[in-house]
Amino acid sequence: MSDPASNPAEDVAGADAVADCPRCRKPLPLCICDSVTPLQSRLSLLILQHPQEQDRALGTARLTALHFANAVMKVGLSWPSLAKALGRPVADPSRWAVLYLGSAKAAALDPGKEVVALNRKGEMAENQRAILERIEGVVLLDGTWSQAKALWWRNPWMLKCQRVILGPKRPSAYGQLRREPRRDGLSTLEAAAVLMAALDKRPEIAATLQAAFGRMLARFREVQGSNPELAPRPKPRRQRDFRRRRKL
Repeated sequence: MSDPASNPAEDVAGADAVADCPRCRKPLPLCICDSVTPLQSRLSLLILQHPQEQDRALGTARLTALHFANAVMKVGLSWPSLAKALGRPVADPSRWAVLYLGSAKAAALDPGKEVVALNRKGEMAENQRAILERIEGVVLLDGTWSQAKALWWRNPWMLKCQRVILGPKRPSAYGQLRREPRRDGLSTLEAAAVLMAALDKRPEIAATLQAAFGRMLARFREVQGSNPELAPRPKPRRQRDFRRRRKL
């Protein structure tokens, strides 16, 4: 006879019954909002989240937005312009940086640099310092790799923004909790930490966000033991069979 406590349907019902934090939208046992104080930055931040990005347990978009006094988060698929997405006029979209999803690698273009500006051809732009210093806002796309690509293609106004890529000095702190499709993949919070700190030339921004991410992951691991339905373990990755099938 099966253990009723392990019934998946009841686990889901139990998870749904737990109240969510109105700020970060995470179940209250996973919330760390009480430790977040908004940071002041010369840069604005816009986070666009794909509507199907529903990882409330390990997602970081709302937590990232809460860390900045001048941040806006929108959920949707497309907006007519940067100004419409942001909710206010934008004088020059080219002074906004969007984290580019192409195949270019910062380590190959400019080793040691955490932020590299690209031209329209996906190559390292000239006058890196001048380009990065004129940036006044950052656009981040939140979702899986395919969801972020959908946001990119459905919002052609992003072509007016400055493309940048990241060369993180360390892998994502997600570790085995959430697998990234690329080795240099970061959570939205980690990407904001690298990008905002580098562009604003304030390393304390990165330190603050990384510390919050550490607290979030620690809380998640704690809840895995007490409320596993709220903090599910990642599904094992399917093993590919690379053996060639013998022809009949």
